[in-house]
Amino acid sequence: MDVNIEYLVGLSEAWLPIVLQYSAQLLLALITFLIGWWLINKLTGRLGALLRRRQVDPSLHGFIESLAGVALKILLLISVASMVGVETTSFIAMIGAAGLAVGLALQGSLANFAGGVLILLFRPFRVGEWIEAQGVAGTVHSIQIFHTVLKSADNKTIVVPNGSLSNGHITNYSREQRRRADINVGIAYSADIRLARKILLEIAEDARVLRDPEPVVFVTGLGESAVNLSLRVWVATGDFWPVTFAFTEQLKERFAEAGIGVPLPRRELHIVQG
Repeated sequence: MDVNIEYLVGLSEAWLPIVLQYSAQLLLALITFLIGWWLINKLTGRLGALLRRRQVDPSLHGFIESLAGVALKILLLISVASMVGVETTSFIAMIGAAGLAVGLALQGSLANFAGGVLILLFRPFRVGEWIEAQGVAGTVHSIQIFHTVLKSADNKTIVVPNGSLSNGHITNYSREQRRRADINVGIAYSADIRLARKILLEIAEDARVLRDPEPVVFVTGLGESAVNLSLRVWVATGDFWPVTFAFTEQLKERFAEAGIGVPLPRRELHIVQG
């Protein structure tokens, strides 16, 4: 019995400092973990509130909050592991190698993902706007993380990868509140240009046409068989196509009434017999 007591006392004297040392480290690591986890949740919540105040696209809120939370929590876990004596160098190297391999395998998807983030952050276009990019045009139906969906004028669904979309030219026809409509027409060389200009300006006396800037008519060129005129008017963006179609029809009717011909291209063939 005395031997067992002496053995236990010796054992406790040998292990007690180690237990106390590691208990203190474990307790400190646990406190660090709990406080760090609480702070990360607070920070991600504040980040979400900041994004909402900056009017960042709602579809990006949850993604950015989740991404920031996951990244910070991974760093917290690595820090806590190093506090209790776990060797983290190889662990970090393994994470880096895995990230590199995944990045190389998914570089196309990652480019589309980065493009989607840029589009949602800087908003070169919004849902409902008419854009032209990458050789296609249509109304923006939805903006996803990896691609943007357009609806063409004849109701076709067009899916454009965000990577190429964010790195190319984008023409947004809906962003501005007004647009200039150019109504181009050719008249015969024998026609009266002053009369044609008068008729075009009368057509522009439409309630949909803005008075500032005022409508103007220019001679834009002398073609092979016609004098080219252009009526330029400013209208609200929503009236662009209705005004263009209506004015084109009206100028045809008014020119016909005034005897102003709209010549068609002609070719003269001379056949020489040998």
